[in-house]
Amino acid sequence: MRIMAVLLAALSIATPAAAGDLTVMVTTPSGAPVKDAVVMVHSRSGDAHGPIRFSWPYVMNQKDMQFDPFVLIVPVGATVAFPNRDPFRHHVYSFSPAKTFELKLYGHDETRTVKFDKAGIVALGCNIHDNMTAFIRVVDTPYAAKSDARGAAVIHNAPDGAVSVEVWHPYIKGGRDVSRAVTASAGSLTVKMVADVHAPPMRRGMY
Repeated sequence: MRIMAVLLAALSIATPAAAGDLTVMVTTPSGAPVKDAVVMVHSRSGDAHGPIRFSWPYVMNQKDMQFDPFVLIVPVGATVAFPNRDPFRHHVYSFSPAKTFELKLYGHDETRTVKFDKAGIVALGCNIHDNMTAFIRVVDTPYAAKSDARGAAVIHNAPDGAVSVEVWHPYIKGGRDVSRAVTASAGSLTVKMVADVHAPPMRRGMY
């Protein structure tokens, strides 16, 4: 299926919330907010080197026969914990090129860990429960965030100057990231981007 993502070229200066904040508003073509989109920003002059750390836990829970969160962002080199909070066993796996692994059957309150050493998309499943799906986006930039229920993803302390803004969602049509070049400056900037996504195959009720 070919990509049907469309970008709005509208850029607007927002009321400053914090110097260097870059807010990306992700919506569908009809204007509905897109939740769980991963927004990544790369400086065109090169990202800062050194270890990448995010404030959220690198944990993919299994609870009520679901993975939680549905989308998790981690940096290259991160070790992710997979605790089982259900009263029955799970068998977690991925066949994704960015990380192929298998966590064979393990039970309640047991945890397994996996190190993710390559940037890319990791789709998760459970061999016991076919309706369990989730995604890990492994990134190589410190400037990454996930959109909330309003479709807003905020990159704090974003780099000034020419940057590339990239948006990915598990259900974006065509499966490829949407990107555009932006010139950021001191202060706060809001970028509006439109991504054509299809409805999730299993519940979740995002749209």
